[in-house]
Amino acid sequence: MFRVRQVICNVAVCCGGIIVPAVAGYASAGDTQQAGVPTPTTQPAPIVMTAEGWRIHRAGILIDGHNDLPWQVRKLADSSFDKLDIALPQEEVHTDIPRLRRGGVGGQFWAVYVPPETERIGTATTMALEQFDLIHRMVKRYPEVFELALTADDVVRIRREGKIASLIGVEGGHTIQNSLETLTLFHQRGARYLGLTHTENTDWADSATDEAEHIGLTSFGERVVLEMNRLGILVDIAHVSFDTMRDALRVSRAPVIASHSSAYAVAQHVRNVPDDVLRMIAGNGGVVMATFFPGYIHPVGAQNMSGYFETERTLRQRHPVKEEFDRAWKQWKAQHPIPKGTVHTVVDHIDHIVRIAGIDHVGLGSDYDGVGKLPLQLEDVSGYPFITQELVNRGYSERDIHKIMGGNLLRALREAERISRRWGK
Repeated sequence: MFRVRQVICNVAVCCGGIIVPAVAGYASAGDTQQAGVPTPTTQPAPIVMTAEGWRIHRAGILIDGHNDLPWQVRKLADSSFDKLDIALPQEEVHTDIPRLRRGGVGGQFWAVYVPPETERIGTATTMALEQFDLIHRMVKRYPEVFELALTADDVVRIRREGKIASLIGVEGGHTIQNSLETLTLFHQRGARYLGLTHTENTDWADSATDEAEHIGLTSFGERVVLEMNRLGILVDIAHVSFDTMRDALRVSRAPVIASHSSAYAVAQHVRNVPDDVLRMIAGNGGVVMATFFPGYIHPVGAQNMSGYFETERTLRQRHPVKEEFDRAWKQWKAQHPIPKGTVHTVVDHIDHIVRIAGIDHVGLGSDYDGVGKLPLQLEDVSGYPFITQELVNRGYSERDIHKIMGGNLLRALREAERISRRWGK
């Protein structure tokens, strides 16, 4: 989760039926290279779908690791699907059923997100449970489209029936409010991963975007990881510090995922995964699910985003009056523009993860409806086929593309289930 999109992109409909960005302005002024920062791809041509690309995409199971639509429904529509009926096109969000269908989405981890500050006022768990309820209500409201998935086999069966397997991931350990018992409750409600932190530290784990307190996990944090292993909840390291990543991988007996992170070597933002951790993930059997937010994946964007969270906190302290803060924050962001990037930018990260960790350890984690800007041709959930096509263009085999699309995540989930079943035997 990062920020809500407020911009509606210009689109054109291609003969294949999918909405694609209008070609005019594809290489925008904001995408110029910044001096001293390497750019993996420079103003590449838009992706054009081929019959082979469509065939491969439709033959696989596309599972996205992170979508924040539930929070947007809460924020924009008072948690009401009457007010925000996703059976209809909804321009103010990235996600609706028509576009999910066009994108060929077969499985989706819907995020249970609540702001980190809710832990300080004691409402994090209660609000998280409300978000679980919202996801369950969504599945029940659109039964011809969604079905709750609790296992990897559920995902395969649901997709075979032509529906979208709906999994639940919890974004941030602040939601458990230091209670292992809450993990059990979340698992019962359908949680199959939990991120150890969000943008702020917890009492037991350091975030990537906060000042280090624990230098990784505390002893209680290690207990959290092992309890998640016991329950069959995947450990998610998407928002944690490098030291917390390493500790989680050292402690966990089950595969660890990064539900929406990319490669630090390609774009140097702390929300991404460094090469030594990529190698640890390979040894652990985990998966890094490449994210789409240009502030993390575009080299210039990552550089300009490097002080984002610290600056926001500092400006809020310096300007307690909202109007003053808004002016100062707007000025800072104008001075630190984030280029959009393209589909190629995302696939550059996939390439690197494959080179370092191997083809079995990469997936997709868009962060749709949790970010304020997206790459060209990936402006909403209809864009996934372009990633498949670019993988074809770069020479990936059909088998390997299907691993990236969702096969790797299913393998990790199955292994977590196996370890949970055998726990204590």
